[in-house]
Amino acid sequence: MVIGVLKEKNYNRVALVPATFKKIEKLGCSAAVESGAGENAGFLDKEYEASGYVVKDRTKVLQESDVLVTIAPITDDEISLTKKSCLIISMYAPYQDETVVPALNKHPQGFVSMDMIPRTTLAQSMDVLSSMASLAGYKGVVKAAEHYGSMFPMMTTAAGTIPPTKVMILGAGVAGLQAIATAKRLGAVVEAFDTRAAAKEEVKSLGASFVEVEGAQDDRGAGGYAVQQSEEYLQKQRALVQEKALKSNIIIATAQVRGRKAPLLITEETIRSMKPGSVIVDLAASTGGNCAYTENKKIIKTHGITIVGDSDLADELSNVASTLFANNILNFLQICIKDGVLNLNEQNEIISSALISKF
Repeated sequence: MVIGVLKEKNYNRVALVPATFKKIEKLGCSAAVESGAGENAGFLDKEYEASGYVVKDRTKVLQESDVLVTIAPITDDEISLTKKSCLIISMYAPYQDETVVPALNKHPQGFVSMDMIPRTTLAQSMDVLSSMASLAGYKGVVKAAEHYGSMFPMMTTAAGTIPPTKVMILGAGVAGLQAIATAKRLGAVVEAFDTRAAAKEEVKSLGASFVEVEGAQDDRGAGGYAVQQSEEYLQKQRALVQEKALKSNIIIATAQVRGRKAPLLITEETIRSMKPGSVIVDLAASTGGNCAYTENKKIIKTHGITIVGDSDLADELSNVASTLFANNILNFLQICIKDGVLNLNEQNEIISSALISKF
């Protein structure tokens, strides 16, 4: 059985890295990689070859793979080049687009969407969303520091005292918690919002203040995801966010509701009233953003505020992001392949959740 990996057209990351070959071999499989697939992540063809991968052109990888792994979905034309028995693993995000699964059902191949892995203890090692979100939270703070005209820690010098930067985190999921930890390490004063009751202790354990809005919907059945809140709650939240934003220098916005437009938390009025020179990094940009002026993949400057909209910041850490993604993939394959034979046991909750279109 051949496990294949392609060069991504719109990402710097690569789905499998040279170091994964030993695990692939233990599964009873061989591996093929498209020439140049890892270059943008710092993995050269010669490293893949030295590890055991066979380097081929894109068409041959498509035609010869029994399991094909990508980050972004391939086109219908490329799907038609693969074996009818090929299992194609990618990030399809069917919760954002209801047409995805019906379109895939037209093909004879099987399709796994890694963003459908359940957020359970058993599946933690396969959770691509958490891996990428953690990197994005870190990079979001670093990105904010690049655009901010001061420094994070308090510093006393002969020329005067520099006050610490005040950072507010909107959303204390995986990305938000990593943003808190990073901002604290840099010496900032940090506070965080989240609608999930379980987030309070996690936020406080990282040394940040937790800002709570009363009246949040019960989220205990949401599998670790935030749930849609009432308009009354959102109004109270926006009012409190504005109050806190006026005292903040940096805001890292990560609040998203799975399958829905991101909640608008930072209004035009709030931005007009913020301190000039402040920075907002909006990691929810791809689903509409938490900020009124956010545009995904763009940096906007308005009313003296810099707004960075980017939901793919993990891609700027392409080397480590590729390594984590590859580990997530291999951990998933270990429950699907034994002695070179693919067995998609749908009695396994992880497999049944991720397999969005069957053979």
